[in-house]
Amino acid sequence: MAANAEPVSPQEFAEKIRGGRTSLGIEFGSTRIKAVLIDDEYRTIASGDYQWASHLVDGLWSYDLDEVWKGLQTAYAKMANDVFNAYGERLTRIGHIGFSAMMHGYLAFDAEGNLLVPFRTWQNTNTHEAHLKLSDLFQYNIPERWSVAHLYQAVLNKEEHVSKVAFLTTLAGYVHWKLTGKKVLGVGDASGMFPIDPVTKTYEAEFIRKFDALPQIEAQPWKIEDLLPTPLVAGTPAGELTEEGAKLLDVDGYLQPGIVLAPPEGDAGTGMVATNSVRVRTGNVSAGTSIFAMVVLEKKLARLHPEVDLVTTPAGDLAGMSHANNFTSDLNAWVGLFGDFAKAIDQPISTGALYGTLFRAAISDEADANAGGLLNYPFRSGEFLAGLEEGRPLFARSPEAHMNLANFMRAQLFSAFSPVKIGMDVMTKDEEVKIDSLVGHGGIFTTPKVAQKILAAAFNTPIKVMSTAAEGGAWGMAVLADYLWHTPWPLADYLDQRVFKDAQSTTEEPDPTDVEGFENFFARFQSGLAIEKSAVRNIELESK
Repeated sequence: MAANAEPVSPQEFAEKIRGGRTSLGIEFGSTRIKAVLIDDEYRTIASGDYQWASHLVDGLWSYDLDEVWKGLQTAYAKMANDVFNAYGERLTRIGHIGFSAMMHGYLAFDAEGNLLVPFRTWQNTNTHEAHLKLSDLFQYNIPERWSVAHLYQAVLNKEEHVSKVAFLTTLAGYVHWKLTGKKVLGVGDASGMFPIDPVTKTYEAEFIRKFDALPQIEAQPWKIEDLLPTPLVAGTPAGELTEEGAKLLDVDGYLQPGIVLAPPEGDAGTGMVATNSVRVRTGNVSAGTSIFAMVVLEKKLARLHPEVDLVTTPAGDLAGMSHANNFTSDLNAWVGLFGDFAKAIDQPISTGALYGTLFRAAISDEADANAGGLLNYPFRSGEFLAGLEEGRPLFARSPEAHMNLANFMRAQLFSAFSPVKIGMDVMTKDEEVKIDSLVGHGGIFTTPKVAQKILAAAFNTPIKVMSTAAEGGAWGMAVLADYLWHTPWPLADYLDQRVFKDAQSTTEEPDPTDVEGFENFFARFQSGLAIEKSAVRNIELESK
């Protein structure tokens, strides 16, 4: 296990690097592209990153594909330079490589490989009509974020480009395609494009038939099954790095082609791996710019629930997911404001110390259990779970609310976890889904105890945080790449008995007072949504 294995000398790491006993995971997150190189004992050897952000193009959230490559090359170069500076080795070979990224969205290409419209990300909620019609057609929830919803909405809107579509994929699938020439996708990522049959581990054949039979689809020159990438379960070789791909990845030209790649996965799948949550009745909460809570299901849900996405693990097992588009964007903006204040009084503070100080205030003795009557809405973008097509970050309080720093930060954290609670309550309360363990991961868990304690209150269940919590999806993708060497083992056994054999973790039990306080806040959060909806109507989306 990376965090608990015996110390390794720089000479030993150098030998592993030279021998290709390494795996590289690169994940395209919402705010950061991160590259993590690990050894065969899952220890992080080197890392690199690149900061980026989505932007509006014609009213839709997007990332420029030129920045995809700039960010990838920058993150890789930083990681490779880290290797050289620490161990004196140029990266010419890597054991295995894997890419992961934000799931869902719409990347549509014509037969010549040209992008037809700007990348439409998971943040967009303009596909509500398609979501309703497809969910009703399949009797299976098709969220607004899913690729097939984006495609069908474009068809319904009679967009000019639709007849030219020859290939659809996700961001991870796009990068993998350009580096290997293979139009494939990890089954977990594919399950966010079109429903997956957990028995066959490929697209639901009956749903394919129903979709192709829709009059608007019958009129197209293509069929959906010809547009989608081929789903692959974890451990399946997914192509080799081509000569052109090697140059795209490593602009310095040291990396050699021929490296076998893992199936490209979505951030939900890498989150499951990073938290050892691929076995039935295990779950995880992945918290970043967006947040999702996942539970691997024993069986299909009894009823259609729009609040719950049905996706799969990287091994193809069915999982229920409550996904909220918004999580840390508003929180980060407020923390940045406090940082600006510290600078203004000539008392600058490091980012880590700033977050730690503010977060700890939220669970201090000065904080009321229900955040003192304060109310916050963290919606930078639309939020299906809250019935919002657009978002406006909003803070509100009554004149008699107990306004202090502790309650302000508690309200920020409570509100960040509130949208995802809606879907989790459907699974645990309405469908009586059983959970043996729930693991939190993502940067918000770096400050000990705080987010863990808040989340335990939100879900009224014990929350475990593992020693790899801050590594996140890039490390999880590197582990999936390493799994190519261990495929005789089922993925769950590989993680249990090899990767996490000696893992250290901490568990925070729900405090009854915190649970009651969160439920009080959550009731106010839901009843006050009219305030947020009014803000959407009355505040312009884009400043002029």
